[in-house]
Amino acid sequence: MNKQSFKRLVAVAALCGIGFISTSAIAKGALDDQQSWKRLQESRQKLEQAEAAKGEERQKLMDDHMKMMHETMEKMQAMKPKAGMTMQEHEEWISQHQKLMDEMMSQMMKEHHMMMGSGCTGMGDMHKQ
Repeated sequence: MNKQSFKRLVAVAALCGIGFISTSAIAKGALDDQQSWKRLQESRQKLEQAEAAKGEERQKLMDDHMKMMHETMEKMQAMKPKAGMTMQEHEEWISQHQKLMDEMMSQMMKEHHMMMGSGCTGMGDMHKQ
């Protein structure tokens, strides 16, 4: 193998390696997002069960939901964009992270309304608008 062919082979191998690392980082990020979405879907189901329940069962389900939300929030706070992302990958990561945060906020607001009951007055009525 001549020197020129060897350099090309090394360059191609390096590019493939960089592509693999970049793809792995994106796939890891996608996996984190999938796991977060799964947890949020499970917590939403728990919240819907609580909404339909009464008394102690409702309180237990609300406590379970609150615990699930706390765990999910901790995991989401630990999420960071991967080093070496392109600007587009970074923007996509931010967009997905924002969607996850919006879902969490939606559930937390619903839980808050359930805890406050339907007889809210004052500031609570602002949320109903």
